[in-house]
Amino acid sequence: MAAKILLVTGDAAESLEVLYPYQRLREEGYEVHIAAPARKTLRFVVHDFEEGFDTYTEKPGYSFPADLAFSEVDPGDYIALVIPGGRAPEYLRNDAELRKICKAFFDADKPVAQICHGPLLTSAVGGLSGRRVTAYPALELDMQAAGAEFQDTEVVVDGTLVSSRAWPDHSAWMREFLSVLRVKSPTI
Repeated sequence: MAAKILLVTGDAAESLEVLYPYQRLREEGYEVHIAAPARKTLRFVVHDFEEGFDTYTEKPGYSFPADLAFSEVDPGDYIALVIPGGRAPEYLRNDAELRKICKAFFDADKPVAQICHGPLLTSAVGGLSGRRVTAYPALELDMQAAGAEFQDTEVVVDGTLVSSRAWPDHSAWMREFLSVLRVKSPTI
């Protein structure tokens, strides 16, 4: 039986930041479950950078089904957690069930991969205090307010926490996350 990894997300998550780790981890033999506020078809978005814009743009992205609702998740069933970015973490951090799930992963020192705006969620459970992280660069002040040391680089590994800025950094992010997984849970 394959080791299971939990990916938590919701509507308006960045399409690439959900689907790249989902496929990459499955390719390595892990079973990946997507959890959301409810079992439903999620609607993702695509963020891109266009000349002349001061920030990124957002367009409709892919739709993808959630395997289970946050209320159905038992963190003990999973060896690791993945938190994609996009706009979803802004509202997901207010979900009490999801905060319990995230806290359980940090309390058990299980591997956590976060990208882009995903650290908004981990900061809401106190998971970043005293840690080194990266995130979407516009979150530097948020990361500092959460007690983290922000580094503007493609990937930062701090123990079992692996963070990255955004989808252009996917290869480094998943390469480092897989390294942490292999050390923490060497057999799948």
